[in-house]
Amino acid sequence: MVTHVPSEAHGDERGVLLSYLAAERGAIRRTLLGLTEEQAASRPSTSELSLSGLLKHVAEAEQSWVARAKGEAPAVKRDESNWHECFALVDGETIESQLAYWEKVAADTAAFVRAVPSLDDTFPLPDEPWFPEERVSMRWMVLQLIREVARHAGHADIIRESLDGRTAFELVDLAQG
Repeated sequence: MVTHVPSEAHGDERGVLLSYLAAERGAIRRTLLGLTEEQAASRPSTSELSLSGLLKHVAEAEQSWVARAKGEAPAVKRDESNWHECFALVDGETIESQLAYWEKVAADTAAFVRAVPSLDDTFPLPDEPWFPEERVSMRWMVLQLIREVARHAGHADIIRESLDGRTAFELVDLAQG
């Protein structure tokens, strides 16, 4: 779905990166417009993915990357015993609560990216077997977030269209009133 991404701060790199990230977040948020909790939790294809699960996953993923860049532990520890819970709402979680959480995470991300001394500053990748032992830049982290959210925005578009036939273009119109 092509939408215009405005350049904040007249081309400032941080502003542009944050604008692209915000645009991809908006794509996922729009796929939830007008749906019930049950519809958003449904899995209309052979995939295990649902819209509410994708919402939770991208919020947790964003929070965890920024925490790592700050040298902190992610808010939620995921391992082999509970990794699947990042793709489903559990224990009274709702779309509304996840959207509110993601909004807070997004504000924290923007504040961190704006405050970091340089996008060239680095931090180590997590000590996990699927990551190489290396350091990555803050710029890399923001691009990773854009890639992660964009990938799942595409999944969300397909899931939403499978649920009720609404396309990304229709959802942009709906969001704009």
